[in-house]
Amino acid sequence: RSRSRRAEPTMASVHDKPYSFCSEPRSLLARPKYRSQTNAAEMEKVPVRYPNIMIDPRVVRGKALSLRLLPQPSAQPSASEVKRQKNAQKKVPPRKLSHEEFQPGTPEPVEGREHVYVQTELYLEEISDLIVEVDGECQTDEFLDRPTTPLFIPAKTGKDVATQIEEGELFDFDIEVKPILEVLVGKTVEQALLEVMEEEELAQLLSHQRAFTELRNAEFAELQRLEEQDRRIREEKERRRLEHLEKLRKQKETAEKIAARAFAQRYLADLIPSVFNNLHESGFFYDPVERAIETEFLPWLMSEVEEELQKKVLGRVMLD
Repeated sequence: RSRSRRAEPTMASVHDKPYSFCSEPRSLLARPKYRSQTNAAEMEKVPVRYPNIMIDPRVVRGKALSLRLLPQPSAQPSASEVKRQKNAQKKVPPRKLSHEEFQPGTPEPVEGREHVYVQTELYLEEISDLIVEVDGECQTDEFLDRPTTPLFIPAKTGKDVATQIEEGELFDFDIEVKPILEVLVGKTVEQALLEVMEEEELAQLLSHQRAFTELRNAEFAELQRLEEQDRRIREEKERRRLEHLEKLRKQKETAEKIAARAFAQRYLADLIPSVFNNLHESGFFYDPVERAIETEFLPWLMSEVEEELQKKVLGRVMLD
């Protein structure tokens, strides 16, 4: 099966058609000597992008033999040149489009895949003419970093004036230092008193806290003792209740057994003689000697008598 993007021309057809390209010379645009500080950081982060000839309008597209007029951006063409170009286009004979040009192309591949050109002929042919591919790139010169702007220092204006002060004109150290020392000493003593009072207060708070902790632990221990005592009392009550219930159950069971035994004795008092009488009448109670005679002696006697009679009958038959 064939899976291709579009029909590619063969090497022979490519070499047969001539190819020409022309570009008018133009001057480069003036660029600044330094690059701006605002775009310097952005240009360092953004990777360098090289120009792509696939989107360059100067690259000729389509058939190589087709007539293509390049735009003239620098000068406007005259009316005679425009008329001459139109006449040249009219003189070109119309070319019939081949069947290959009407064939629709294969749609673009989905993301992550690409089209592969596969031979679909009955006999595969080795393709020896390969297209020479060369990678090329270009890089413009880097912009020089702009030096930092120096700090603005305004020019000095006016004249310098000095004043001489002799010793003892402004203040006397021994007199002026007394209030400062009084303030320092007073503040130091006050701070020391405050720290001592704070330490005493903290000591009292710790003692109260320790006493409260001991009282709370004692109350907690007493509470645990009372709870344990209450638990033992409740367990003892539950055990006593269970024992009383078991005792009542056993008393009730004993009374029921006694009543059942008395009822059975009273019910069976007249039943036993009647049962024995019925069994005796039915033959369950017998004399052993009589039973032995009936079951052993009489059957043996009858068998012997019958055997003797058969012998007598046999003798008579033989005599006859």
